[in-house]
Amino acid sequence: MKELRAGIRDSIDAMRMRGPLVHGATGSVTRALVADGLLAAGARPMLTESEQEAPVLVTIADALLVNLGSLGADGMAGMLPTARVAVSAGIPWVLDPTAIGLAPVRTRMAHELLALGPTAVRGNGSEVVTLAGGAGGGRGADSTLAPDAAAAAAREVAVRHGCVVAVSGAVDVITDGGRTTRVDSGSPTLTRVTGTGCLLGALTAAHLAAAPPFVATVAATALLTVASERVTHPGPGSFRVALLDALDAVTPAEVAQEVRLSWG
Repeated sequence: MKELRAGIRDSIDAMRMRGPLVHGATGSVTRALVADGLLAAGARPMLTESEQEAPVLVTIADALLVNLGSLGADGMAGMLPTARVAVSAGIPWVLDPTAIGLAPVRTRMAHELLALGPTAVRGNGSEVVTLAGGAGGGRGADSTLAPDAAAAAAREVAVRHGCVVAVSGAVDVITDGGRTTRVDSGSPTLTRVTGTGCLLGALTAAHLAAAPPFVATVAATALLTVASERVTHPGPGSFRVALLDALDAVTPAEVAQEVRLSWG
């Protein structure tokens, strides 16, 4: 665990030193938080998903987030071509399969994107079980499965597609199919602010530009969850603003020291 904590510290430090440009194809509802959160954490956002522009602009990015959030016509047309360009250019990318399961269009698209080989997948328990081919259920963007219940599915997806899978929840489970770690940090108020999951996907992309996939994914989760615990404002409105301040203020060493980790 000492080595993993050192990796978390170094990953966050390297991300901030590089200031990676993250191309985020993400939902319109959460774009503001994703952009502001990336800037606060030390990265730079570029958010577009149109078929005409996104596949071209991704070529200058350091990492890509493909989030199926509030999926519109532009996203449906642009996400697959953009991901294909990222793969061909060797750009690390994150698949965030928001609200898949019952929704037929986004569920099919999520499987098509997964087949392209994302560097990391970030989702809740229901979404990850659906990606593994099971009946994940879910209610919109909310999971009906705890992260531990989806751990086996996460390992299956990781092994089958050669990626890191992060299952978000009260305890986050992160696996590359061989190693599995749990992050037991984070404020409960994260679930009361729209877009914090999307932000975690973007932070994961930012860290992938600076560190190996497993450590990068753990570091992104550690950064967001530790920052959230530093917010003392009880209401979701003030929490959102204070979370951005905390992402800016917390140091890599503090994240590595304060995050609660366990193996297995």
